[in-house]
Amino acid sequence: MRGILLLSLLATALTENWNYTWNGPGHGDTADSNTENICLTDAASCGCCVMHRHMWKMERFFNLSLSELRKELETAQAALDGIRASRSAFSVALLDVRNCLGPLRQEVTIMYQSVFINLGESYNPATGIFTSPRSGVYNLAVTMYSDSGSAGALLAACGSLRVNGRELASLSERNDQDQEDSATVVLAVSLEAGDQVSVHLLPGCFLCDSKSHFNTFTGFLLYATD
Repeated sequence: MRGILLLSLLATALTENWNYTWNGPGHGDTADSNTENICLTDAASCGCCVMHRHMWKMERFFNLSLSELRKELETAQAALDGIRASRSAFSVALLDVRNCLGPLRQEVTIMYQSVFINLGESYNPATGIFTSPRSGVYNLAVTMYSDSGSAGALLAACGSLRVNGRELASLSERNDQDQEDSATVVLAVSLEAGDQVSVHLLPGCFLCDSKSHFNTFTGFLLYATD
């Protein structure tokens, strides 16, 4: 039944005097002189050649359309990759068990071991360093906590937030008036791709933490500038 219908449509196409153009979007019809010459010299082959001509035009049109769709897909994929690259956020804590870090004679980079989130894998727990994946404005926050252990003992919670070794802000709580205390700093800073952000424990200072996570280091990209 479908074969009969197709033959009927083909017969109609060959007998009707159609005059239409289909060279794809933005192109006009160009007469095929070879087809016209064949129609003049060989009437039996004329219908087949006309159909072949229109089939070639349709194939060219769809190839052009496919090419445009591929370009649009590549553009969309690049935009999606840019959005994924922009998703940068980390939040970490010092320890999962009750313990203290320090005091030490020399300054050290604090390696926060308990990771809440590390979107983009830009924070390295083995080094304690966050490397900005792209240029932009970032929010950075550090909270430090220490417990002197007993009333009247020295309390020394102090540290430094740095970018590429340059200090951005310091946190300090040195006294013997109470047993425990904390300090917090929150900043919005402009970072370049590849900048390294870290928190340093200063000589003579110490931090105490537990599963309550009193010592934290957090950062995330507010918006990209590249």
